[in-house]
Amino acid sequence: MSRKTRKLKKATPPEPLQEGDNREIVLSVRHLRQYFKSGFGRNKLVIPAVDDINFDIYKGEVFSLVGESGCGKTTTGRTIIKLYQPTGGEVFFLGKRIGGGPFELKEKIREARRETRHKVAELREKMNEDIKEAGDNANRVEAIKKDYQKQMDAAVEEKQKIVDELKEEIRARKKDTADENYKLMKKMQMIFQDPIASLNPRMTVKEIIAEGLRIGGEKKDKVIAQKVNEVLETVGLLPEHASRYPHEFSGGQRQRIGIARALVVSPNFIIADEPISALDVSIQAQVINLLNDLRDEFGITIMFIAHDLSVVEYFSDRIGVMYYGKLVELAPKDELFKNPLHPYTRSLLSAVPLPDPNYEKGRKRVRYNPSMHNYENDLPKLHEIKKNHFVYANNAELEEHKQRLKD
Repeated sequence: MSRKTRKLKKATPPEPLQEGDNREIVLSVRHLRQYFKSGFGRNKLVIPAVDDINFDIYKGEVFSLVGESGCGKTTTGRTIIKLYQPTGGEVFFLGKRIGGGPFELKEKIREARRETRHKVAELREKMNEDIKEAGDNANRVEAIKKDYQKQMDAAVEEKQKIVDELKEEIRARKKDTADENYKLMKKMQMIFQDPIASLNPRMTVKEIIAEGLRIGGEKKDKVIAQKVNEVLETVGLLPEHASRYPHEFSGGQRQRIGIARALVVSPNFIIADEPISALDVSIQAQVINLLNDLRDEFGITIMFIAHDLSVVEYFSDRIGVMYYGKLVELAPKDELFKNPLHPYTRSLLSAVPLPDPNYEKGRKRVRYNPSMHNYENDLPKLHEIKKNHFVYANNAELEEHKQRLKD
């Protein structure tokens, strides 16, 4: 059967990370990797911005990713919405695979070929030694050649089988990605961190907001104008703002325009990438309250990326903590603030100031030193230490965390 007519295997949604949870999963991320290359030639470096993370996001919740700058939060969001092609792993949205990293599979193909070449070279070397020992015994030499040739053919055949399976998976991932691109655009949207840079200064507010509708196939100007006006009112702006340009608005108003642009196509899921970090405190509260209202009114699921833990505590249902590309802890909001287990989580929470002079006088910062972990023989992974509470640890650390748990 030719490559064009061969029916590719459909990807099935993964099992939930939390066993026994019957809530509807909107987004599943499995073993997601996003590596970037820096430099040229022998000086080229591979930087793991996101390194093997797993999580689920449930319908109607606010799932927050927190961590220090550069830990991979924004890269995770951009990879999920396919601004970046993942290096490895898979992303499932509404039960369908929308992203799969082909690069790790290509590396496995190269590794399989390297191993086969090495194995064949070893067999050939042994064959030559055995032939030398056989001397002038022609029958023995022929038998040796046949035996080793059989082993080499088996190694090549086994390699080819692995390579064919990996190539099939690469084609399946590419096909899933291509098939779901159009649907994804309508059902998943992103609010960007910088409300100035994310809006085209040469386009009016109406053109900016309507762009998603036009790409989605809407051609009637009357329908577009009506939807733009409706979404402007939803985010607290006026219909007459539609004819203005981004530079005519304040930072908070620009961010509302960005939210309106995301809402106009009626998405199921929004990735909000630090939407309040460039705003002053009073405007931050307005934007957060607006997102809360939108969630309550339209049932939108939100992935909220931030580093302000006081905002995250107020706004979130569940929180994932990232450190250098790894998801080190994942738990419901109240559980995480009550039982921070990973040393980095404890360090992060200890840095949160409170408007209480007496507390601040006695507040002690917890310093996190990554060298405290000994992963040489006992490798870490994400463990469910308590129902819905996951922590990244090896077996020895897991026992320590269990002792630290509070009821």
